[in-house]
Amino acid sequence: MAIWGCGPVGQFTIRSAILLGAKQVIAIDRVPERLAMAQAAGATTINFESESVVERLNDLTSGKGPEKCIDAVGMEAHVSSTLDSVVDRAKQAMMMETDRPHVLREMMYVCRPAGTLSIPGVYGGLMDKIPFGAAMNKGLTFRMGQTHVNRWTDDLLGRIEEGQIDPSFVITHRVNLDQAPEMYETFRDKKDGCIKVVVTP
Repeated sequence: MAIWGCGPVGQFTIRSAILLGAKQVIAIDRVPERLAMAQAAGATTINFESESVVERLNDLTSGKGPEKCIDAVGMEAHVSSTLDSVVDRAKQAMMMETDRPHVLREMMYVCRPAGTLSIPGVYGGLMDKIPFGAAMNKGLTFRMGQTHVNRWTDDLLGRIEEGQIDPSFVITHRVNLDQAPEMYETFRDKKDGCIKVVVTP
């Protein structure tokens, strides 16, 4: 299983996958603190700024590709050096596209035939140059949408009560309400190791 994005959603996805028995979890991001947190949870990590995601996934899966790929990034993807990202930015500037689907494209290319793409990462509108033919020819299954919270709440609360999981691990900062605007910038700019903030009124 490969998970793109090691922010709060990605961190919970990594731990959920491990808790539910995934044999191998690969986490992809570029922020050192997020990659360290993923590794501490038991994931193998790929820093997409310093290595090829496609090549490393091929190595880690013996050339088969991950059976399950999870996009925990969505429209906030920030990839600066790839051609498709440059084109996406230009289209956004001209209001011809709203999202940056680099991760979605990459998942379609690397997922093994008959695999599953799960997309909890939020997309807000229009995307271009999606390799849908590759996904169709591989027979990929797409699962997407907002998380079905009611489906999982009882199970997760039970696991928290039993001490199997502690969701507080993801909290890196606690601030008062008057510090929220400044802390939002810290989170947005990925400064000070910020992953999740709790704001107290």
